[in-house]
Amino acid sequence: MRWERARHGRARGSAASSQRVALDRIQDLLEAGGFEQAEAEARALAASSRARGGDPDLISWPARSLAAGAAVAHGRGTELLPELDTLITELEQTTGADRQLLLAVRSNRAAVLVQQDRHTEAEAEALDILRGTTRIAHLTTMWRVELNAVTSLAAALNGQGRYEEAEAIARGNLPRADGPAAAFLHCALVRSLNGRSRYEDALAEARRYTPAGGRTASGTLGIVTARALHGLGRRDEAEATAREALTVCEQSLHPAHPRIEEARTLLTHITAGGPTPD
Repeated sequence: MRWERARHGRARGSAASSQRVALDRIQDLLEAGGFEQAEAEARALAASSRARGGDPDLISWPARSLAAGAAVAHGRGTELLPELDTLITELEQTTGADRQLLLAVRSNRAAVLVQQDRHTEAEAEALDILRGTTRIAHLTTMWRVELNAVTSLAAALNGQGRYEEAEAIARGNLPRADGPAAAFLHCALVRSLNGRSRYEDALAEARRYTPAGGRTASGTLGIVTARALHGLGRRDEAEATAREALTVCEQSLHPAHPRIEEARTLLTHITAGGPTPD
C-alpha cells in the first residue's frame, strides 16, 4: 500500500538529504512493482537509521512501513503479520497528521487479513481505518489510504457473500480510483456479479474496463473473467483464461501469494467440470 510523499514534509529540516532521497527511491520501486528490491533497500535504510540513533518517526518508521508494504504486495503477508502488528503498536503513539502512517500500515494489515480469508476481521479493520482517515482528513491528504481501505472492505464483503454491498462500494469508488486500487475495485465488482451468478454482466464488466494494476494486481482480472466464462458454460475459454492467469501469477508474485492457489483451485474446478467456485 502506498505511503504518501507528503509525509516527508515534517522531516525535511532534520533527516539527512540522502535518506530522504532513499525513501523516495524506495517508494518509486514499490510503485513500479520492484517489491524485492524495494523491501531490501527499505530494510537497509531502517537499520542504518536505527544505528545512527535518529528519531524513528523521520526515517526508520517510514522505511519499515515501506518494507512491509513491499512484502505484502509481493505475497508474503502471512509471514509479515507479526511485524505489521509490532509496527502498528509502535505507531499508536503518534498524533495528528502523523497518524497517516499508522493508518497506511493498518491498511496493509487489512489486505493480509483478506488474503487469509479472515473476512470479518478485515471488514472491521477497514471500517476502523476509514473512521481514522475521517478524523485527520483536515490535516493531511488521506484519499489513497482511504481507497486502499475501501478495496479491502469490498473484498471482505465479497468473502462473506455480501455481494450487493461489495458491488455498491466498488461502483461508488471506481470513478476516483487509479492504479492498483482501480484494478482491485474493478475485480471486486466483477466478483460480486459472479457471486450472484450474473455471469453475462460479470463478463461484460470484465471486458469493458481493464485498469492497469501493475504487478500488484497480477492475475486478478483473469481469475474473475475465467469464473464468469465457466459460469456461462464456455469451458475452453475459461480454462485458457485461468491458465493464463495462473502463469501471470507464478511469474509475478511470490510462491506463497494466496492468489496463486486461488488460480490453481479455479483451474482444477474448470478442468474437472465442477461448478464455478465462489
